[in-house]
Amino acid sequence: MSIFDGLMGNASRANNEKVQQKLEDVLMPHEKVDLAFKLVRDLIVFTDYRLVIIDKQGLTGKKVEYKSIPYKSISRFSVETTGHFDLDAELSLWISSAIEPCEVLQFRKDKNIVQIQQALAMAVLK
Repeated sequence: MSIFDGLMGNASRANNEKVQQKLEDVLMPHEKVDLAFKLVRDLIVFTDYRLVIIDKQGLTGKKVEYKSIPYKSISRFSVETTGHFDLDAELSLWISSAIEPCEVLQFRKDKNIVQIQQALAMAVLK
């Protein structure tokens, strides 16, 4: 994927080792990054214990929110792929017995939504 894809909202694979180093203060000792996707400035990270969503905020991106969702807390998820007229793919996550999703991530014309869905299924359903 090109940098243009990233700017258009498409998720692109991120280097696991670089993400591991970047998140050393966030991750537990011996916690390993299994898969990571970059979405413009944000990251979606699958570790061996949890899903970490890194949301850089503001113009400079200095303010960062780290959302940590343990796989055992995810009760269900849905993936909506793109269509001919609707160009946004969407991933929704629910925790415990919540009625509304705790997280909704949108991707534009994204081909990696299938990989993200597979990684989530493997982590949650194993």
